[in-house]
Amino acid sequence: MQNIYLYGAGGHAKVIIDILKSMNISVTSVYDDNLSISEVLGTPVVHDKVSSPLIISIGNNAIRKKVEEKLQNINYGKALATSAIISDTALIENGTVVMQGVVIQSSVKIGRHAIINTGATVDHDCIIHDFVHIAPGCNLCGNVEVGEGTFIGAGTVIIPGVKVGKWCVVGAGSVIRKNIPDNVMAVGNPCKIYKTINNE
Repeated sequence: MQNIYLYGAGGHAKVIIDILKSMNISVTSVYDDNLSISEVLGTPVVHDKVSSPLIISIGNNAIRKKVEEKLQNINYGKALATSAIISDTALIENGTVVMQGVVIQSSVKIGRHAIINTGATVDHDCIIHDFVHIAPGCNLCGNVEVGEGTFIGAGTVIIPGVKVGKWCVVGAGSVIRKNIPDNVMAVGNPCKIYKTINNE
């Protein structure tokens, strides 16, 4: 049986542990700097050494990026739920997690350390960049592009051909009909820019 390690002992780790079990992959241990946590779903939590292969099991996009930048000489795995439907022509980079019930269609490209959460659908030719989080129940139509670090809130619909910029936050239940620039918070149906985000 293949072994893997996780970084982050919160709720996100619990779902990833379930996914990896379905893939017949054993989680050896979970690293976390919170000394009060000793185990997650029976998996021991360690507080010293980070080992490879690793998945960063943290839902926050910016924190995942900071952890990846901090760690050196680490190889990353990925977790692809066996209940997900993933086209053979889709490309999914290491560090990425695809949750239960997801559908990923033909010629989709998904970058490093992304999260495609429970029941989301990603249609043909979409491009999902590094550190993106597509929340549960989102529907991305064909040829959608989502920039690095962006969070797409639960139940959001993005119509075909729309581009969402880098490091944006899109509120739950939004319907995105037009391109969205970098570094903004947007929400609603139709989705409108609410404010600029300072991501420094």
